[in-house]
Amino acid sequence: MRVTITTDLWHHFGRTRAERDRTVPRAFHWLWSQEGGPGSEILGDLTGKVIGDLGAGAARQAAHLATHQAPARVDAVDASPAQHAMATDLFGHLAPRLRIVRSDAVKHLRTTAGTYDVLYSVFGAVDFTDPRELLPVVAAGLRPGGLLAFSTLAHYLGGAPAESDVVPADIPAKTPDGEATTMRRWVLQEHLWTKVLDESGFTQIDVNVLPPAVEGPRSAATLLVTAVCQA
Repeated sequence: MRVTITTDLWHHFGRTRAERDRTVPRAFHWLWSQEGGPGSEILGDLTGKVIGDLGAGAARQAAHLATHQAPARVDAVDASPAQHAMATDLFGHLAPRLRIVRSDAVKHLRTTAGTYDVLYSVFGAVDFTDPRELLPVVAAGLRPGGLLAFSTLAHYLGGAPAESDVVPADIPAKTPDGEATTMRRWVLQEHLWTKVLDESGFTQIDVNVLPPAVEGPRSAATLLVTAVCQA
């Protein structure tokens, strides 16, 4: 196996579902299994707010918020050309309340300082970007008092424990032509997320472990993390 940096490693993700399900989800899910558990109430009252989904994929969660809440705008941000195209095909009709943005999360946030009331990630950019690089620009992208919420793996799929240092693991992936490769994913222990968030300018940090809604060989507990940008 070899590591590929520039190839779109998200080319295949969600494609089968997109072919059979074009509907806006009726519920917002944080859990790895995408069923059960808490919903969008974790984000608070979104009326009139500007929201960003970091690593939005096909933008299903963002489409739910744009449709079932009353935000001023939801930006669904993803670097993958394939995911951007899929999201545009599925939910482009929800513009201008939903804006589908093709960009790396760090690059996008560096150009949107002080823009967002709420930023969130559901197993998205927070999982696949060095948190020491991402979280400071997330803080800069939020308005003072803005909320960051994200769900991430509490442990590796298969049960291996989360890392005890801020280091990534190489996990299996596929290139668009189906060749095996790897990508980096950060699966960290609770205290590490708290530490990096604190160092990045966040306060009121809350980390909860949510058990899997269903058990199986690829089931996993979820860490649901919220933090507030310091004024």
